[in-house]
Amino acid sequence: MAREIWSTEDGSHGPIVLASGCWLLARQWPEMVQVAKAPALSRALAWMIPSLLVYLFGRMIGVLGVEVFGLMLSLYGLIFAFGGSASLRSLWFPLLYLAFLVPLPDTVVAILTQPMKLAISQAATSLLQAVGYPIANTGVTLQVGPYELLVAAACSGLNAIISLSAIGLFYVYLLHRSDWRYALLLLVFVLPCAIFANFIRVLILILLTYHAGDDAAQGFLHNLAGIFTFALALAAIFAIDKVLTPVRSRLALK
Repeated sequence: MAREIWSTEDGSHGPIVLASGCWLLARQWPEMVQVAKAPALSRALAWMIPSLLVYLFGRMIGVLGVEVFGLMLSLYGLIFAFGGSASLRSLWFPLLYLAFLVPLPDTVVAILTQPMKLAISQAATSLLQAVGYPIANTGVTLQVGPYELLVAAACSGLNAIISLSAIGLFYVYLLHRSDWRYALLLLVFVLPCAIFANFIRVLILILLTYHAGDDAAQGFLHNLAGIFTFALALAAIFAIDKVLTPVRSRLALK
């Protein structure tokens, strides 16, 4: 994962999820131990054997996503073998949160990103045309002045949605775990925040390319734009949480 996924934009959230997920497990482990009740060996093996077979299958065919999925199932199986169903219920959030480490298959990524890429490309073209820039688009290919740009999967918003969903879940769970209704309401805002942030990112890259050239837009500033827009989306979620304080207060009274 560190060599193939976490060093790319697709999996840059991985180390954060792993570190914070392990911290959550350690934080709730004493609570889990109190309710733990080991199941029969046959039930534990009924979970572990298929999980390890999934991992072995992924290893044999060389598909990292299947390997990680099998490894995560094995982790859940180990916790089940240690403390039964009660332990899984006690650790439900850390285990759900760690599932963000499993990379999506390329076919799923392609299906999910294509509509978002098209929408962002069209929106960026329409806005810049309205303020006088010489820009046109054919699908996800943009022509701005003498330059031609391709809106890649990383600019579709999917990576930001996954990363923000993980961090948003972590934030909501720590601050508002006692009110699941408000937690769900806040998570609804993750999707528009991520898409809007990536729209801003595409605009920045188009303007950089047009005014500073392709080399400038594809170098250090390209990565900096990604970091800036992700921070912007995260700040937007925090701001929305602040604005929705009255809603949270009313829900707490019901």
